[in-house]
Amino acid sequence: MTRSVRRADLKAVGEVRRALRELLRHRCRGETADVAELLITEVVTNALVHTEQGAEVSASLRGGRLRVEVRDHVALLPRPYVPSADDGTHGRGLVLMQALADDWGVDPLGPGRGKVVWFDLGVTGTGRA
Repeated sequence: MTRSVRRADLKAVGEVRRALRELLRHRCRGETADVAELLITEVVTNALVHTEQGAEVSASLRGGRLRVEVRDHVALLPRPYVPSADDGTHGRGLVLMQALADDWGVDPLGPGRGKVVWFDLGVTGTGRA
């Protein structure tokens, strides 16, 4: 699955989530698909909220693993932090990534080329009936 999302097009987040759900249908347990949808929502939303350009989203299944990558055009690397109670829902995306993904990271692409935020999840098991 590959999608391009335009800058500030938060409607696209739901479209990306639905495409991921379709990719995972019948390929993994429902709980794993739910976690994948939550995490892709977080990383795509972060890319659209914190950048001036759009992002490219890709998701692939290989060897019982889901790999999701979100490339944006800003070189500034995100930093996880523990939000205070006054932050509302701000700042929880990378904390969720740390807690729920099997592995995740940020790969800088070089000066002026942006970065890729990615996560991996094990998806072996049966899907929803």
